[in-house]
Amino acid sequence: YEGIKKNLMRESAGNPRAINDWDVNAVNGVPSKGLLQVIDPTFKAYHVEGTSWDIYDPVANITAACNYAADKYGSMDNVNSAY
Repeated sequence: YEGIKKNLMRESAGNPRAINDWDVNAVNGVPSKGLLQVIDPTFKAYHVEGTSWDIYDPVANITAACNYAADKYGSMDNVNSAY
């Protein structure tokens, strides 16, 4: 929980409709979106069956981001910067 909360507050300040329109992903046409600032291809790859396909849906965004973090970093608790 603490890793999710820490990253959520850093990435979106708790705004489920947050969108990053300035970083390299945005420049490349795939802006980061939602509570944990997930890009569309990552969301699709790590989506959890039974959750919404809306990247702005808090549950869907968090679960996809946590799956990604677990795959790449072992846990959301190990993410200490933008991922």
